[in-house]
Amino acid sequence: MTTAGDIMHRGAQWIPAHETLDRAAQLMRELNVGALPISDENERLCGILTDRDIVVGCVAMGHDPAKVTAGEMAKGTPRWIESDADVDDVLTEMRTHQIRRLPVIDDKRLVGMISEADLARHLTGEQIAAFAESVYARSVSG
Repeated sequence: MTTAGDIMHRGAQWIPAHETLDRAAQLMRELNVGALPISDENERLCGILTDRDIVVGCVAMGHDPAKVTAGEMAKGTPRWIESDADVDDVLTEMRTHQIRRLPVIDDKRLVGMISEADLARHLTGEQIAAFAESVYARSVSG
């Protein structure tokens, strides 16, 4: 059985909710990633911040990324998966919620992230095609 832990990108890092978006952008650059999980004061997942969120939700709205925090950008209920979850559960979670990045949690701590690139490296062509159809078909028509 292939698990979330087998396909995830290790070394993912949180951005604390109180950190500003300019710091988040710097961390994204340093880590060469386009998204960061947001943690609350107890290091629990409270959202995910993307580079697009910073540009569209802050800069394009005329706000100062040095004054807006990651926590202010966190919206909705964050989705995540346990590291020992089967890859079919990973795909179901990502399809159902139409998400392209999924934090991986072990013992209530962030241990990795699964992105579309991770899926492409580890799944069969049929699995990838089904994932792409379910995520992208609905987002284009809906």
